[in-house]
Amino acid sequence: MTRMNGARFIAETIDGYGINHVFFVTNIAARALMEMEKLGIKRIQTHGEKAAAYMADAYARVKRGPGLCMAQSVGAVNLAAGLQDAYLACSPVIALTGRVFQSNQQRHAYQEVDHVNPFSAVTKYSALVTDPDQLPIYLRQAFRSSTSGTPGPVHLDLEGHAGQAVVDQEADVEVIIEETFTQVPPFRPEAELDKVTAALQLLNRAKRPVIVAGGGVTASGAKAELLALAEKLSIPVATSLNAKAMFPADHPLAVGVPGSYSRACANQVLCEADLVFFVGSHTGGQVTYEYQIPPPGTPIIQLDINPEELGRNYHIQVGMHGDVRNSLRRMLEQAETVPARSEWTIRVQELVQSWKESVRDLANSEVEPMRPERLCKELTDYLPSDVILVSDTGHAGIWTGTMIDLKHPDQSYIRCAGSLGWALPAAMGAKCAHPDRPVLCFIGDGGIWYHLSELDTALNNGINTVTLVNNNHSLNQEKRGMERVYGGQSPGSDKLWLFPDTNFADVAESMGCFGITVNKPSELSGALDQAFASGKPAVVDVKTHIDGIAPRAWVPG
Repeated sequence: MTRMNGARFIAETIDGYGINHVFFVTNIAARALMEMEKLGIKRIQTHGEKAAAYMADAYARVKRGPGLCMAQSVGAVNLAAGLQDAYLACSPVIALTGRVFQSNQQRHAYQEVDHVNPFSAVTKYSALVTDPDQLPIYLRQAFRSSTSGTPGPVHLDLEGHAGQAVVDQEADVEVIIEETFTQVPPFRPEAELDKVTAALQLLNRAKRPVIVAGGGVTASGAKAELLALAEKLSIPVATSLNAKAMFPADHPLAVGVPGSYSRACANQVLCEADLVFFVGSHTGGQVTYEYQIPPPGTPIIQLDINPEELGRNYHIQVGMHGDVRNSLRRMLEQAETVPARSEWTIRVQELVQSWKESVRDLANSEVEPMRPERLCKELTDYLPSDVILVSDTGHAGIWTGTMIDLKHPDQSYIRCAGSLGWALPAAMGAKCAHPDRPVLCFIGDGGIWYHLSELDTALNNGINTVTLVNNNHSLNQEKRGMERVYGGQSPGSDKLWLFPDTNFADVAESMGCFGITVNKPSELSGALDQAFASGKPAVVDVKTHIDGIAPRAWVPG
């Protein structure tokens, strides 16, 4: 045991688990932040707690290891709100907050509200730490819980509004780093052989099987195994948004993204399938379009590292509990090569080609302002071979998920799991995780307003992301719904989805960042070249057509 204060213990532990950035709003654990600085951990002070949580979320996902965010007592519930996205995205984020002393709880303490309920909704594990000798117990457990099984955020509430009762006091403690929990997944269990055999028998007998790859494929790093199994068994592959980069977009077995933010062909393929194999997927409402695709009653196989997910939303013929990468390897060892399912794969390719033809005119449109489909076509051709593409939700998720193809094996894609505006700070977290890779944020003007102030955070910390704004001065995805309520277009309905036309390039320049405006397709690649070469956080404001509204998802009938 060594006598040290809680600040030093936290800093050495965080460093030992491989975290090299911390995202926070002051004033929280100032002494611990000082000790982190001594160890070379980069401290990123943000302009809002939610942004700090979003940065830690993307940092953790891109790094496939724990991320860290912090806030004092009054900001704790704001931080909890930001953890919603990490929770929905199964991201291993550790949140440290201050908490007003127990003697002042439930006494109308200044700025204090209950922390238990807000954090219980968005974390796997939450604990109160009242003095530094408890840190070895609870901090190590936080790392275990955040990375194990289905990853997710965890929370430690430190006594004192800035955690001072834990951070500033001394105790006899020992820093122990459990290397197993520095990465996701910490363990790689393999599905049982009899389950693997049963799954392969069903897949071999099926005439029209489809694989749906989920975020578990990404978390497990199972890209090569997914491709090998699909080719060996001649099975088409649909990818959720969280697994978009896990299967080559130009592969003849590639189907695209199914569900709510989807290509019509992907939903059509799943509705024609006679067997669906969900791999590392929660079979949630988005990827299944509220549990309609595939239709209920479709035979299902499911593989997941968390046995609680097996059969949660669909009755399954076979459930396999295991890490995706190692379990797919076991399937590959046991599987015999299946003759090409020519009739089925030809039908799948017909559906894919039909969808591509249906969007070709818009993707090649010369109309100005630019159609978002054309913007995505230009981005597909431009994106650097090692880019990390970070997408916001809503239309940004639909456009990047359906209309942008990743053509290079080293390109990555992460997307917002819930909250509009997530992508701008998240891109900063991704850049911190991989500072040598180009990071492009794709966001709409409706989204960038949420956390525009974080451009200042990026500038102050040398986090040089490129933010592309799909700027149609609106939340036009809400247009149909508002006009349905009002019985047509009216000043009242317009007020609920139209924005003033703002030039975000000018806003960026006024903050000391790089800004450039794009009005037509021919200007885009040059503008992006300048943005990436600027040596600053950059904003590329792309003026797009207000009528560029994503189509509704295809459903049977």
